[in-house]
Amino acid sequence: MKPPKGGDCTIGVDVGTTSVKAVAVNAEGKVVARARLPHPVGTPSADHLEHDAVRAWRRDPRRAFAAVSAALDGPAAGIVVTSMVPSITAVNRRGVPQLPGLLYGDSRARASGPEGVWESGQRDNGGERDEGARMLSWAVGQRPGAAGYWPCQAVATNALCGVPAVDSATASTFGALHAGAGWDLAALAALGVDERQLSVVTPLGSPAGTVTGTPTKVGGGSIDAFCEQIVAGADRPGDVLAIFGATLVIWVVTEDWVEVPGLTSFPGTVPGQVMIGGPSNAGGLFADWAQSLAGGTRRSRRLPADRPGADEERSGDPHRVPVWLPYLRGERAPFHDPRLRASLHGLDITQGGGSLVRAAYEASGFVIRRIVKRSGATAHRIVATGGGSRSVPWMQAVADATGLPVDAVAVPEGAALGASFLARMAAGLESDFAASGTWAAHGRRIDPDPAWAAAASERYAAFESLGPAG
Repeated sequence: MKPPKGGDCTIGVDVGTTSVKAVAVNAEGKVVARARLPHPVGTPSADHLEHDAVRAWRRDPRRAFAAVSAALDGPAAGIVVTSMVPSITAVNRRGVPQLPGLLYGDSRARASGPEGVWESGQRDNGGERDEGARMLSWAVGQRPGAAGYWPCQAVATNALCGVPAVDSATASTFGALHAGAGWDLAALAALGVDERQLSVVTPLGSPAGTVTGTPTKVGGGSIDAFCEQIVAGADRPGDVLAIFGATLVIWVVTEDWVEVPGLTSFPGTVPGQVMIGGPSNAGGLFADWAQSLAGGTRRSRRLPADRPGADEERSGDPHRVPVWLPYLRGERAPFHDPRLRASLHGLDITQGGGSLVRAAYEASGFVIRRIVKRSGATAHRIVATGGGSRSVPWMQAVADATGLPVDAVAVPEGAALGASFLARMAAGLESDFAASGTWAAHGRRIDPDPAWAAAASERYAAFESLGPAG
């Protein structure tokens, strides 16, 4: 078979918590090549989360780009790297990281006293909005006078084209340090930082340079959740976009602008729509940990990436499932409290490893249900994306726990897919997001099982009563 013409394709690279994913995509939104490079995530303590930034942020994005580029006939038209936010490392003059890559929720970037103790009463999402700024302060303290202080996206983009570029949305995760018009020079000076040590900020979907030695346009690095959103097809009021990565991210689509304590609201890509929700620690890091306790393999019985799976038989008593509070590393939305810890309730001798795993999967559904309830919106379905969306048992548990049907996307590498659409904009092949809806494709629909949904509703009541107030 003749390889796809490179000039007709763009590439998206997603640096995730546990792997780098890359896809090459044609103009119709069809994935023509994909690559995945796993990497470890460091958790030296319950409050720390870090990457080997040399490997995960610099080397592997280039390797993933090269792998999918090799499947094309000629250079791709464009590439965008996306990743989680916020993050930070310090780099030398060649752009090589000199520190671990600090990730979201790490206590070293916490609003705290000198001992790193969480300030009493700080239970809203304002602390998370400033997390990027505190990460920068940490990096400066660790490597004063470093050549640069960059997030993951800038490290990867610099490795590709020599420009440490991020888009305006990524820059906004540094809170008040970047206030729309640019970096706050006075605030940077107070930290002992010069603007030239930070990322170059480019408008969303604009080119920052070209891949070294090629005509491939490179856009500024973007946010993974945003990239997921633009190609997921969760574009109707009542849709709930659930991104099942290492972190679970939930966005409820509504037409009404509301602000709820602990949740985040922002305009959707469709005019007149609002997204409300936020991230939770009840994602893949928790689910995989719970499954390892039960002696199982990670997220067994996955759907293939290119086709829906066969129906599975149900077994067991729907009432014999314990309740997990999934707070291994605290919880983000809506509590924003890193002091919370996981606990298991209602376990008895009749329950085995399968019950533990089912309870972990239900916990994700309960978190979604809680955020939907707090948003005040009426939900009609869940649009599931991310690597976890390929797990049939997980998606079934979420459907049962929420009472909503789950539509799993056809391309689980949603962040990389969305990044490849942004790459089309950077390459001048698209001028706005109008065509992104045609890239959305759903595979299997999973409906709630009435018997299991009824039992799960009883457990949800326990989940709410056992969890933190507020």
